[in-house]
Amino acid sequence: MKKKNTLILGLLILTFCSFNKPDQPAKSPYKNAALPVDERVADLLARMTTAEKIKQLDMYWGHEVANMKGHEAESMSDSAKINIGTEGIGSVHDLYPLNATVTNQIQRYALEKTRLGIPVLFIEEGLHGYESLGSTTFPTPIALAGAWDTAIVHKAGRVIATEVRAHGVNMILGPVLCLPRDPRWGRVEETYGEDPYLAAANGVAMVKGLQGNKLSDPDAVISEPKHFAVHGIPEAGSNTAPVNMGEREARSSFLYVFEKAVKEGGALGMMAAYSEIDGIPCVDNRWLLKDVLRKEWGFKGFVLSDLGAIKMSLNNHQIASSPADALGQTFTAGLDMQFYDFPHDQFLDAMTQALKNKQLSLSDLNRAVSNVLKVKFMLGLFDHPYIDEELLKKVNHTESSRALALKAAQESVSLLKNENSLLPLGPGMHSIAVIGPLAESTYLGGYANKEGKGIAIVDGLKQRAGNSLDIKYEEGYSSDTSAATQTELLQKAISTINNADVAIVVLGEDIKEIGEGKDRSNLDLNQQQTRLIEAVYNTGKPTVVVLFNGRPLCINWVAKKIPAIVESWFLGDMGGLAIADVLLGKVNPSGKLPMTFPRSVGQLPFYYNHKPTSRHKYVDQDTSALFPFGHGLSYTTFQYSGLKITQPHIPLNGSVTINVSIKNTGKVEGTEVVQLYLRDVIASVTTPVKSLKGFKRITLKPGESGIVQFNIDNKELMLWNREMKQIVEPGEFKVMIGSSSEDIRARDSFYVK
Repeated sequence: MKKKNTLILGLLILTFCSFNKPDQPAKSPYKNAALPVDERVADLLARMTTAEKIKQLDMYWGHEVANMKGHEAESMSDSAKINIGTEGIGSVHDLYPLNATVTNQIQRYALEKTRLGIPVLFIEEGLHGYESLGSTTFPTPIALAGAWDTAIVHKAGRVIATEVRAHGVNMILGPVLCLPRDPRWGRVEETYGEDPYLAAANGVAMVKGLQGNKLSDPDAVISEPKHFAVHGIPEAGSNTAPVNMGEREARSSFLYVFEKAVKEGGALGMMAAYSEIDGIPCVDNRWLLKDVLRKEWGFKGFVLSDLGAIKMSLNNHQIASSPADALGQTFTAGLDMQFYDFPHDQFLDAMTQALKNKQLSLSDLNRAVSNVLKVKFMLGLFDHPYIDEELLKKVNHTESSRALALKAAQESVSLLKNENSLLPLGPGMHSIAVIGPLAESTYLGGYANKEGKGIAIVDGLKQRAGNSLDIKYEEGYSSDTSAATQTELLQKAISTINNADVAIVVLGEDIKEIGEGKDRSNLDLNQQQTRLIEAVYNTGKPTVVVLFNGRPLCINWVAKKIPAIVESWFLGDMGGLAIADVLLGKVNPSGKLPMTFPRSVGQLPFYYNHKPTSRHKYVDQDTSALFPFGHGLSYTTFQYSGLKITQPHIPLNGSVTINVSIKNTGKVEGTEVVQLYLRDVIASVTTPVKSLKGFKRITLKPGESGIVQFNIDNKELMLWNREMKQIVEPGEFKVMIGSSSEDIRARDSFYVK
């Protein structure tokens, strides 16, 4: 009986426990980190309502979810709860959180208070440094391109990604892979220059740098190349203007750069451009977004519109009759997320209406949502949504990051002219007059924090020179247009120069003249700068001009009269120190121009890899470039010899190895950027007179020689033939190796059979 009672008691306890501890529900497959991403996306998509899907395709302003302190967010706001609601949101931009606490707060609400717990994607700018106060800022992309050093671009990308992710941000809108064939366009500074090969090499390096080894790592972010696609040669150099170009040229140059970023770099973001190609806006171009990007290139990420680009189809391009029509067209064409195009309620209503009217299919809606969800899974936002809030202080703007920014700036500086070896400034120089308001500029470059400050040129010189040089500064001119003020400032500058051994005059562009939406009708120096440099020249003092600019300028008089010219571009945090290092000889310049400098806007577009019939011959002007693509001098000299092609005859699918010997024939150590150009001599379609197909940096001591080797894959020999097929055609390929696109030192040929 005792055993029976014990058994009954045990059964009662078991029964009681079963009521108090019900079986845990099985974890939804999309929450299972062990499953493949595609399975998780499919499971989550099947659980979503139409409204939840549409909200994943929408972008919110930072001020809609956070309490802002100027440009940066300092905490989550009550409005975030309203905007995120129970359905969630796709992304947030213009947040720039001061720390990861802000993003963690917003992310926690999205995960815990919405029905399905879908995390938010935080997207910000970071072309050459995270656009938040206190982050490391590298030289602008056009300057980085002038270094011709993809290794340093990759390292810069790693620093940017590390600082960005430590703030809780997951995606950067960059790099800019447009080819700026018209320097009147204000966004030249954001690009890697005019050449497809150089831009692609730097673009791949930056994409890989940003995305790191694994996207879910705490030092990796999504990279989003822009502006897809042919955006860098708008009519009259005017931003967002139409682009008139055939498919063959687009594929051969402009699309080539993006293809490399996708297929070699593995980019998982893409921004569709404002502009139109052959009458079709890029955001509505199915051939571009679906056929080329996804089917041909195998792109696996998501496509974001440029800011307001979808709305432009309605208001500017005028190819849509309503918001529903505009949204239906763009999402059907292959776009995946809007960028501040329509207010959130209107976006939801218009998308719903487009579905109802069959302007947008459910399958295209699901495709877009799946693409957005996929990158969120790949970033690890479902499994590890929060960032260590102590990480930022360990990785942000570190000593090693600043050292890298300085090295990048030093490599980016190009010496354009150095008559009678005026530079570097020698021991005979005891006093320097630094002239021009741009010498005091702390401008970091476009898409950097506007409150951030770099080291000005005059300050860099003073820091590097210490007590060894007497450095005096004068403006020389100002924005005050009164004649009396201008005369007084000029007289002070000339007086200072007359009492100095050398004048360093900083000329170029004010921040009001360069950047997005700041296109120019001419590229000359303004009247105040012209008056200043002519007066300086008339003193007879040795003069150095330092250019502080974001695009090539027409400086014909300066190039003819001034003995030394240095191109600095905008060099970020450490710019003033880098320029001082070059001027004082602490660093031997190695930069090369990533863009052609024209003599006048009448030559535009003017780029080195033009077709044979593009001759730029005029009755009133020299036909040549003022400074050619790839140009850049050194404080030493280099001799090229011994060009050898190891396989002078190769099959259609073959590759070729080319060697050349480089010797430092000067008196100081220096780095030469050796450039290899090819010319397809006879082809079924017209081809450029020369095309860059390789470059290498080599550092040599005085008297030292080294061998530079190039391996040319058959892919770099391909063209798009008359049937629009990408093939290698048999025939002769001329090899040209030199110090610039015009300074060719060695020539030979190989043949494809």
